[in-house]
Amino acid sequence: TGIGATACAWHGCFVPHSMVDFQKGERYMNTDYSICNALEYHSESITKALVICDVGCQWSINFRSRVKNSPSLLLPPALEIVSAVGKFHLAAHKLSCFPRYSLNFIKGAGHLDGEILETLWAPFNKISPTARSMTQAHRQEVCDDHMRDSNWKKLVGMVPSLLKKYKNSNKCLEEMNEAYEQLTAVLDPDKVARWESDALRAEADRGEALDIYLLKGDKAPSFQEVWLQLMKNPKSPSGNVGSVAWLAEGISIEDSHPMSTRQEVKISEKRQRLSSRIEKFHSNSQAFCKGLDIDLGAFTPQDDPAFCGSDEEEHEDREFWDDDEGDWEAPEEEVEGLASELMSIWMPSSIGAAKLTELGLHDLLKEERELRIGQANDCLDQLRTDLGNMAMLYQQNFRTANSTREGTRTKKEIQKVVARVNKHVRSYQRARQAILRLDPDGNMAEKYQETLPEDLAVSKEVTEENRFGQGTSKLAWFWVIDGEKSQLNVEVGGLMEEFYRINWLKARARRDRWKEEVSLVRHEMLWTGLWFEYHKKMWEQRALQSTEPGTEAYANKQMGLWSDFASKARLMFHGKQMDGI
Repeated sequence: TGIGATACAWHGCFVPHSMVDFQKGERYMNTDYSICNALEYHSESITKALVICDVGCQWSINFRSRVKNSPSLLLPPALEIVSAVGKFHLAAHKLSCFPRYSLNFIKGAGHLDGEILETLWAPFNKISPTARSMTQAHRQEVCDDHMRDSNWKKLVGMVPSLLKKYKNSNKCLEEMNEAYEQLTAVLDPDKVARWESDALRAEADRGEALDIYLLKGDKAPSFQEVWLQLMKNPKSPSGNVGSVAWLAEGISIEDSHPMSTRQEVKISEKRQRLSSRIEKFHSNSQAFCKGLDIDLGAFTPQDDPAFCGSDEEEHEDREFWDDDEGDWEAPEEEVEGLASELMSIWMPSSIGAAKLTELGLHDLLKEERELRIGQANDCLDQLRTDLGNMAMLYQQNFRTANSTREGTRTKKEIQKVVARVNKHVRSYQRARQAILRLDPDGNMAEKYQETLPEDLAVSKEVTEENRFGQGTSKLAWFWVIDGEKSQLNVEVGGLMEEFYRINWLKARARRDRWKEEVSLVRHEMLWTGLWFEYHKKMWEQRALQSTEPGTEAYANKQMGLWSDFASKARLMFHGKQMDGI
């Protein structure tokens, strides 16, 4: 039903004598034969082999026993085999396969994707219609010819390929090392030391030890689970029969109840109080501004519309109305004049540092600047907390919801967190704009950067742990802002500590894999040059031993070809390759 083969995951070359026919599906007996032949090919000094298979998690379980029980399968003695799954296929496996079979956590693997055979099979699709009608011998010759041609093209393109890898791996190593160092700098050194010890032990022991790269903690109990548990609990002498069902019905009614008249009255009251505070604030400003004429119409709020939420979101949030003033934005309603939440508020930063300095308001400028810095720090701290909690909500509740009701409740909880995140971002942006107006010549723009919508994405290190394409992932800037130590005081064993633990471990793994990639590329540059020189000398010796003019001419031609390859490699790899042995 098809053919199978083994190829080098680093070079992309087919291994000789490893091509097999599948008689009925992709059975392990065919795969075992191909892999055993590949591992025996020029492997005398190899003690450890990395075997990447689409279903390596299952294939590797009984591989040794199948080899032992088969007279046709042989393995080099004392060869250790490390099995893995390609990154693209691993995304479709269950989550428990990710830490144990991911190439991201295998020491020495470098930055491989493990999907080289998928790219090699693509050209073979062009000859497959013709090969179907061929005899077995003819088909084998055609496949051999195309595989040899593929290997030759890989060899000819080795130098430019390594140069491209060298440039890309150095760039990625620099970025991943910077991200790792920034994250480490803001974490508790004791926790980092403990996580480092866990990572080293996992690299050595592998297997279940690699589960440290998975989130710890069980799924939070759902509403239905708690309800069922309460129904099973024995009733106390003072308890009433049916109270649990009555409470559950009340919660259901509460969730579906729209905004009440009482809540609308509270909005009006809040608006009146806010309006009074604004008027009092402006009347008191004259005492601090040395008679400055304040034009209240000269400035308006500058909130980014991307973080203001839509009418639909505001309508959905009404179902979770909270009396706490700090949690919710009041919905729009028709009032006389301008709504209080839209009224302009004059602050010294509204006229800028130059004007304040000209008016002699130095103390006012300094005081607001310090207050704005504190405001920005508070907003970023709350932003990190809410984003971490939102990621954990996705991972523990939303993705694993067992019912529509449970998924809907979790979705609405996430909407509440999104509303808080947007509120923190709007407050941070106002603080940042004020800081830049009060200190335009300082370095505050570098420390307090602009927050973009893509920075607020839920951390995929938590929600999509086994996703494809995470080799260069890193946290947004505000997770590792210099000088912030709030991460040092996160609750021990809490959600935020778990969030930082997972991100730190994966940041460390990415840095290590890119370090290995740079080292492998530099060694490969050296080995490639030596390989070209070896073939040059081999054909030079054959030319000297030749007794026929034709064979001597062919040997000289091959010697010149490999000599050109070696010269090009020396020129292009100068200053980049490892020192010669």
